[in-house]
Formats: sequence, C-alpha cells, structure tokens
Amino acid sequence: MTTSGGSQVTLDETGKFSFDHVYTEPDPRPFFRALGEVGYQLPQLAKPHLTSLVDEYRAGRGVDQPTVADLGCSYGVNAALFRCAATMDDLYEHYTADEAAGLDRDGLLDRDREFLRTRDDRVPQARFVGLDVSAPALAYAHDAGFLDETVSADLENEEPTPRQRAVLSGADLVVSTGCVGYVTERTITRIATLPERRPWMAHFVLRMFSYEPIADALTDLGYRTTEAPGLFRQRRFASAEEQERILDTLRDNGVEPDDQETGGWLCARLHHSRPIDEYKDDLT
Repeated sequence: MTTSGGSQVTLDETGKFSFDHVYTEPDPRPFFRALGEVGYQLPQLAKPHLTSLVDEYRAGRGVDQPTVADLGCSYGVNAALFRCAATMDDLYEHYTADEAAGLDRDGLLDRDREFLRTRDDRVPQARFVGLDVSAPALAYAHDAGFLDETVSADLENEEPTPRQRAVLSGADLVVSTGCVGYVTERTITRIATLPERRPWMAHFVLRMFSYEPIADALTDLGYRTTEAPGLFRQRRFASAEEQERILDTLRDNGVEPDDQETGGWLCARLHHSRPIDEYKDDLT
C-alpha cells in the first residue's frame, strides 16, 4: 500500500502498519512526513503526564535533575516536547516546512539547536537517555541536543554491554510511548534491575498489547502497577485493513473496542509502575 505522501508501508506481524523505513533515516524529516499523514499524536498527549512525573520524582526523591530513560525514543520526540514550549503540530511544521526541505543534515541540526535554544522552558531540566535499535535516529537526536546520552541496543535479545549498563544504571524514570508490544518484560526488567534503587515507570501501551506480563515481572521485583483512567490516541489507522486487523486482535484478546477505535484511532492506556513503598493511590 502507498500512503498519501507516497511512502510504502506494509502490515507487520502484529497487524499494524510498519513505519520501520522512517526510523533509520539520517534525520527526522521522513519520520514527521509519514507520521503526520496518520495524525500521530501520542507524545503530545503524554507530555503533561511525563512533566508531572518528573516534577513529582524531583520532589519525592529530592533529585534536582532526574534521568529519564525513554524506550523506543526514535528521534527524541518525547525529550523535544518535554524540553520545549512546543506541540506535535509545531514539530510537524518545523520538519516539513520549505525551509527545512532545502537543508542538509548539518543545516537541519543547526536549525534544531536554535529551535531548542529559543523554546527551552524547563529549568532545571531532566536528563534524557534514549534507548532504541536505530543508531541513526539516536545519533541525530543526540547531535540536536534533545538526548543527553544514547543506547543503541536490542535488549530483547541481548544483555547490555558494560558501557550500556553504566548509562542505563543512572535511570530514575523509565518511560515509553508505544513501544511495548515490540519491547517486552525482558527489556523492562533488564533495565529495572540495573540501578541500585528501582526506577519509577510510566508506559503508554496500545490496547492491542497486554501490559500484564510486564506488570507481573515487575511485581516480582517489588513494584506495584496501576492503570490511569482514559484512553490516549496514538494515531489514525492507516487503512481499513489495518483497522480490521487491530479490532479483531482486541476482540481476540477479550478487549471490547472503544468508540474511538471503531471511529478510526489506535488507542493506548497509561500504566504506572513504582516500588510499592513509594506508590500513591491517586496516580493519574
């Protein structure tokens, strides 16, 4: 199938369209062109929750500059939104504007650094560590200043190297916005057991995937997990075929599709996991 912008996409083994081709480019312009076509917005909806989580962690643990490990971070979208007075629409405009189209990678990086400098509205900042299998996406996000450190690894299938362990062991918070399902309890528990003190976690998980195996594994590590109310739109279905496949998956998993899903949107739930002695019952 071809999207309206000409991008070739196919269904992956989960029934979702695969946008893998836009995650390995030298810069994020193809990413924003392709995801903009389907109204990708989950990082925008996650931003206030991530901001509150960082502020609560800072106050609760007395850490002035928490380190956030962002799983499946791609080009550092969550970090960019957190750090900047910007929305997803601003980022779409920033990367698809005529001014951006004529730049080489170095020119685009200079433009991004200026964007970050002029819109930076979080002091003190959190530190962001990006974990992803795409080395080009990580390199760009780091060079632009969105990510402080990066780990290019597949922790589903490999143990972290000594260098990766050293970086990830500094994580105070572990977050994700849509990679669970491709990332499982293997990755999550590997990261959770690296720091001396268990990190807090917040994962936005598409409803077609179950968070239960991760929650169970974290329970064994002394965590408690709760689910925040409400649904969060990730993006529109890219085709009727994709929608049909995902709705069938939901029903097969015993999940009744919501009106938003039958109306054309992939939706996620937010799951909080924290060490049980630091949990609050009013997490939202």
